[in-house]
Amino acid sequence: MTSIVFTGIAELVTNDSLLEGADHSESLGLLAEAAVVVEDGLIAWVGPAAQAPPADGQQDVGGRAVIPGFVDSHSHLVFAGDRSREFAARMTGVRYDGGGISATVSATRSAGDDELRGLLAARVAEMRAQGTSTVEIKSGYGLNVQDEVRALRIAAEFTSETTFLGAHVVPPEFADRRSDYVDLVIGEMLAACAPHARWIDVFCEPNSPHAFTEDEARLVLSAGRDAGLGLRLHGNQLGHGPGVRLAVELGAASVDHCTFLSAEDVAQLAAAADSTVATLLPGVEFSTRSPYPDARHLLDAGVSVALATDCNPGTCYSSSIPFVLALAVREMGMTPAEALFAATAGSAKALRRGDIGVIRVGNRSDLTVVEAPSYMHLFYRPGVPIARSLDPAGRHRR
Repeated sequence: MTSIVFTGIAELVTNDSLLEGADHSESLGLLAEAAVVVEDGLIAWVGPAAQAPPADGQQDVGGRAVIPGFVDSHSHLVFAGDRSREFAARMTGVRYDGGGISATVSATRSAGDDELRGLLAARVAEMRAQGTSTVEIKSGYGLNVQDEVRALRIAAEFTSETTFLGAHVVPPEFADRRSDYVDLVIGEMLAACAPHARWIDVFCEPNSPHAFTEDEARLVLSAGRDAGLGLRLHGNQLGHGPGVRLAVELGAASVDHCTFLSAEDVAQLAAAADSTVATLLPGVEFSTRSPYPDARHLLDAGVSVALATDCNPGTCYSSSIPFVLALAVREMGMTPAEALFAATAGSAKALRRGDIGVIRVGNRSDLTVVEAPSYMHLFYRPGVPIARSLDPAGRHRR
């Protein structure tokens, strides 16, 4: 076994509520002048630098801050094509309703495997260069059996967190046969895709003519659960609807967007805080000129909250968790500590993962270094690329 001790950590964010000697005032488990020992890809020791045990190698990070690697629990990275004109149109007031997804479906179906793999590799590398160590990747731009399987197979080359999203929208060829498409999704498509996926997702949005109703979404999620997949759900994005209620009822790990919530929705999320996370995606609101979710209200109510990018070609083509953090604090009422926790431990909870998002002995050695003495600079210097993933050998991942 090979070990390395990281020293010179001016401030270590652990998110470990049980770490002795840490500052737990804002739930970040902060340690000053800290060290971390990594052994064969796992955290072996965490504590004050003066007490660090010997290791095979040493890496001094030079008085910088170290945080858990960001966990991006919602992304749509397997796609081809360009929708920048659609973005420009929204900036002049054109409302988003999900219809542009069909343009990406056409481009993605036409792309070869090597092209999709190359595009995905570049996007994942871009995320890692900004401090993201774990990413969930959805299908949803194939919308036929062959191309949904292909998307998941390619995504699985880059992450274990793959999500089958055949129920993204109803494709144009099924526009007049919605029930036939739902039958395809829960039948042949699900059977072919389930071996390549950990999760199933559905865009449950009665405010879009392209997305799925509550009854349709229930069929999709129930079939996915019967096939052994975990449940996720796009809900309450474009208006009030049944998404949150359905997610809580079925025990989904996460309901994502949560832009339009009733008092009952918030109460249900709070009651289900141990099992269902509200994943907020403020980059979408930024890119669609939509109202931002009220994260302050959710947190004060006791809801479990995560932050993710929703990186996709239509409503948020940004791979930057630091950008999301800045929006969460500036626009949604979160404190910097709450936002950082939500993008690390919160998003890990949304993936039902206990081995990431927290710097704790036995967890994966997913470390991100901040080119500053404190994590606060992620918010103090928005738009500046100061977060980088740190690999177990001590090199900055680019």
